[in-house]
Amino acid sequence: MTPRQALQQRLAALDAHLRAENPNLLPVLPTFRAFDRLLAGLGLIGPYESLTTRIPWWPMVAVLGTFSAGKSTFINGYLGEALQSTGNQAVDDKFTVICHGQQTRKEALPGTALNADPRFPFYRISDEIEKVASGEGKRIDNYLQLKAVSGARTKGKIFVDSPGFDADDQRRSVLRLVDHIVDLSDLVLVFFDARHPEPGAMQDTLRHLVAKTVNRADARKVCYILNQVDTTAKEDNLEAVFGAWQRAIAQAGLVSGRFYAIYDSQSAVVIEDEARRLRYEARRDADLADIHARIAEVEVARAYRIVGSIDSLVKELEGEVAPTLSDAIARWRRRVLVADAVWLALLAGLLIGVAQLVGGGVSGFADWLMEINPLWFWELPVRLAGAAALCGALFLSGHFWLRSLLGRRVALSLPERFGDVDLNLRQAFLKNTRFFRSIFAKRPAGWNARAKKRIFAIGEATAVHVQRINDLYTDPAGRRDKPGPTA
Repeated sequence: MTPRQALQQRLAALDAHLRAENPNLLPVLPTFRAFDRLLAGLGLIGPYESLTTRIPWWPMVAVLGTFSAGKSTFINGYLGEALQSTGNQAVDDKFTVICHGQQTRKEALPGTALNADPRFPFYRISDEIEKVASGEGKRIDNYLQLKAVSGARTKGKIFVDSPGFDADDQRRSVLRLVDHIVDLSDLVLVFFDARHPEPGAMQDTLRHLVAKTVNRADARKVCYILNQVDTTAKEDNLEAVFGAWQRAIAQAGLVSGRFYAIYDSQSAVVIEDEARRLRYEARRDADLADIHARIAEVEVARAYRIVGSIDSLVKELEGEVAPTLSDAIARWRRRVLVADAVWLALLAGLLIGVAQLVGGGVSGFADWLMEINPLWFWELPVRLAGAAALCGALFLSGHFWLRSLLGRRVALSLPERFGDVDLNLRQAFLKNTRFFRSIFAKRPAGWNARAKKRIFAIGEATAVHVQRINDLYTDPAGRRDKPGPTA
């Protein structure tokens, strides 16, 4: 199968999926394809790649956190199924993807089921793992597994239960999966253990999760949950523990966000004091209701997030990508001009040296030009043209070699993955260094008036998509409330 056929097959599968699951997003596909052509013209994606393959089309909820923080227990309680193993120690070392199925299957399907299915957000994730850890890509079954649950709460959603997170002890490939999951999720629940709320026990998680989400444009999707707070009931110091935990998170750079305190009623310690038990239960129930409401909203959030990703990419392209490429091109141009001047000086010195050896220097070269039979007047321009052609050929061969060498060096300073959809700035820059493109071109290849017209049209289409989704959930004019005609 060719790359073109593979892309067409995946787009057809996506079209069929949306028709069955969310037909309201079907009109968005042509806008994505128009953006694909624009980005391919700039070299930011390949000719047989698509933005539609770089975002998940199913709403996705990620559950991350420290070891034994109660992540699996929470998922079991929310789904109403004892699906995940639980315990005080690390009981699972894989990322478990949970989706709806005709019947509940507690037996896990291997990671290949996710890696090879383009409908899931982990399609070909083994390639990404291979980039950060050579040889690990073929061991995808050691990182991922798939489980199916029959129930209303899994319909139209994907849940990801992570193993205990410890940035110092995990391999880089696992950290790459964590970053990938956070990027793709519509809601991220980060769990901490109330039995170990001190900063020392959480510092690895705080460093990799909290600090990296502070500056995200979609930071609101991350919720921080202090679990198993029933263990504080004996000393009745929930507020003190909760405050210490919040301060630890603030030290990682997070100054705002939604914080929750919960515990599992089935495995909770017995709280003998009636008033204290009621107070703890009221806090737990209120926070759990809020978390459940956030999970229920991910389907709506996904529609806006998919459309909003287009608008974000437009701003990213105009405000960051194009200026970055222009700066890199200008840097490359300056280096090439300096290298050309040096090469020209070296070439002149070389030619003079050769002339000194074989023809008596510059004066000998002049004598060679003058030793022409007057009857053969055309010999002078021929000799001049031959000398100029030789010098030009030598200069151009050095010029193109230097511009290629310097282009590769500048390209190394640019990322291969940039932004939320992994635009390839390195590939786009190298497109501007091809031999037929002038070094004096200031704008990136493909960034012209036609491209800006396309961007304007994409922006207008995005506004139409947002308005159409708004009409599904809002009715400012109140037209839907009008009573129908009476008999």
